[in-house]
Amino acid sequence: MSYYQRHVFFCCNARDPSDPRGCCAAKGAAEMRDYAKQRVKDLGLAGAGKVRINQAGCLDRCEQGPCVVVYPDAVWYTFVDRGDIDEIIEEHLRHGRVVERLRI
Repeated sequence: MSYYQRHVFFCCNARDPSDPRGCCAAKGAAEMRDYAKQRVKDLGLAGAGKVRINQAGCLDRCEQGPCVVVYPDAVWYTFVDRGDIDEIIEEHLRHGRVVERLRI
């Protein structure tokens, strides 16, 4: 059994602005990670046996980013704003339903 029910990694990789691949950091990934972490905590979803939100280095999908991956489900998402993060938290993390419109 896994220590967390779901472990969520936000790519917060920062590349040189001239890199054509872009980077998740330049698209607000760290701010959204902080928001998700606090929201999960506020909803009582954080902790052992529940949900963990973490920062990751490059997840090698920055062209499709910003990106986040939920394990052990191996579901990859992109997002634009807090509303998208709220939807991922409510649907996937709380109810186990993949948010297809945000899926990479």
